[in-house]
Amino acid sequence: MTADPFVAFAESLADAARPVAMRWFRTGIAVEDKADASPVTLADRAVERQLRQMIGERYPEHGILGEEQGGEGIDRDLVWVLDPIDGTRAFIAGVPMFGSLIALVRNGTPVVGVIEMPALGERFTGHAGHPTLADGKVCHTRDCGGLDHAILSATSPEMFSGASAEAFGRLARAVKHRRYGLDCYAFALVALGCIDLVMERDLQPYDYMALVPVIEGAGGVITDWQGKPLGLNSTGEVLAAATPALHRAALAMIGAA
Repeated sequence: MTADPFVAFAESLADAARPVAMRWFRTGIAVEDKADASPVTLADRAVERQLRQMIGERYPEHGILGEEQGGEGIDRDLVWVLDPIDGTRAFIAGVPMFGSLIALVRNGTPVVGVIEMPALGERFTGHAGHPTLADGKVCHTRDCGGLDHAILSATSPEMFSGASAEAFGRLARAVKHRRYGLDCYAFALVALGCIDLVMERDLQPYDYMALVPVIEGAGGVITDWQGKPLGLNSTGEVLAAATPALHRAALAMIGAA
């Protein structure tokens, strides 16, 4: 546990999220479809409700942006960004690759990020300017040596269409291996030195803000598809790489005519 009060509090939020999520995992929980056709469960709502209550009690002056209950005070200097269950489709299928994402954003920049994997019992904690911790131990990305030796992950190739499908196809053909269906865990595995690239699209701030300190603190790079920093108003196109050189090569590949 870190001495930084915000990081310590973010980890206490993760501590609270884990048992709530696991209470409902593999229980045949009812699933509803939201307006955008994405699924939501009692577990998503229960986790976010618990985290928002804790934030409100500890830091009532902070803003909160959550997937299920929206935003309040998001124009404030400090805003907590929450995805109670990232990978709800995995969750409802009994697949343990779902996580809880917790970020603290200061003036639009993510400064604390936690990837909590309840069913796996793993946690990745990022803090701007500090090394990323995997279950309390410093972790690092790896240097695979180039695109032709890289492992690429995406939630699904079906998420890409049109020009984005062509861009993903170029990158997918250039790498050595491809893995799908890992949701936020793919980014954790980049920080852990196991996966080299992650390419995603149509993400919301609660899907990616927590990932930024985790990836960067482990030595990686995470931006949008134009190489711009990720913020609350980004397009939702995300590219993470284990090294700056690999990130440049991937950007060039997906931007090729």
